[in-house]
Amino acid sequence: MNVLWFIPTYGDGRYLGTNIGGRPSDFAYLKQLAQAIDALPFSGALLPTGRACEDAWVVASALIAVTQRMKFLVAVRPGLTLPGVAARMAATFDRLSGGRLLINVVTGGDPVELAGDGLHLAHDDRYALTDEFLTVWRKLLLQETVNFTGSHIDVRGGQQVFPPLQKPYPPLWFGGSSTAAHRVAAKHADTYLTWGEPPAAVAQKIADVRQQAESQGRSVRFGIRLHVVVRETTSEAWAAAEDLLRYVDESAVARAQADFARMDSEGQRRMTHFNRGSRESLEISPNLWAGVGLVRGGAGTALVGDPETVAERLREYADLGIDSFILSGYPHLEEAYRTAELLLPRLPLAPVEQQSTQHLVNPLMFGPFGDASAQSLRDRLPSPQSVPV
Repeated sequence: MNVLWFIPTYGDGRYLGTNIGGRPSDFAYLKQLAQAIDALPFSGALLPTGRACEDAWVVASALIAVTQRMKFLVAVRPGLTLPGVAARMAATFDRLSGGRLLINVVTGGDPVELAGDGLHLAHDDRYALTDEFLTVWRKLLLQETVNFTGSHIDVRGGQQVFPPLQKPYPPLWFGGSSTAAHRVAAKHADTYLTWGEPPAAVAQKIADVRQQAESQGRSVRFGIRLHVVVRETTSEAWAAAEDLLRYVDESAVARAQADFARMDSEGQRRMTHFNRGSRESLEISPNLWAGVGLVRGGAGTALVGDPETVAERLREYADLGIDSFILSGYPHLEEAYRTAELLLPRLPLAPVEQQSTQHLVNPLMFGPFGDASAQSLRDRLPSPQSVPV
């Protein structure tokens, strides 16, 4: 199993839906959390994206220098970033971090937020844009010259000077529960990521993405995003889960559910279906609790129980084909240690990779000045008249 943790760039705390006991995600706290993840047996961490979050790329870049081996799963948002710019960002981060970048492709599921950022496409059109974006992004990082004209993206003579350290490029992680999302994942993703759903539902997703990928001669790995509430005993774990909702009242649930209802994300719709905006019947599968999703968007389920029970539930997902697990708990610093101490020793963890900064030399850099590389690229570029439209 490949187990990652989570870095909450929107703030942290002991309770859901309240500022009581909250703590800001300032640099001091983010550094403390990242260094804990780096020292514990986690392979890396996911950084969220959205207007309520600090920018994932800036945060991850700041944390490179204070960590040694952990990988950063950082979001790329097609339509908010052009593929050429995103390719340069990815290659630079990958090289400067010694190959510690993973890419989380986030198409987005909140039309109101996306409109605020200037993107006004319908759901399936956003996935069509994502398909075009990733087609260009992958070719650029393979250092191909790209001429591409699609419905949303038009690139003429695109090139990437500095290659990424990881080959062929930093791995692509991709989530989405809709038919359109599965098509894009099967075509482009290295790892398809689902939120925590009952095993039978996860199995259906895996089967669909796997079949579509195989039809294109590809193979895809699978990951899952879950919260965990693990304690030494089952009763302690369920008490801790309920305590997360100590300050959540019906008005807070109603406000959150109204926000979720405006979204066109199939994954969010499924999360909301599991909790139905009610505290009743939140254990939707053995030890899988939907209480987090009452007031939190995105991943809204948690595995709750004693260490061996939670480990067994994770092994059930592994038996379906899941090999990567992105876990989290509130507050994230303390729960990272608790999870590492109680849960991780019971899991068959993949060896943690040691990163290297070797092979960072750009093959175009034959002279002492960066201009030599740029001139070499200019010499290889076609003239504007020869670029096909």
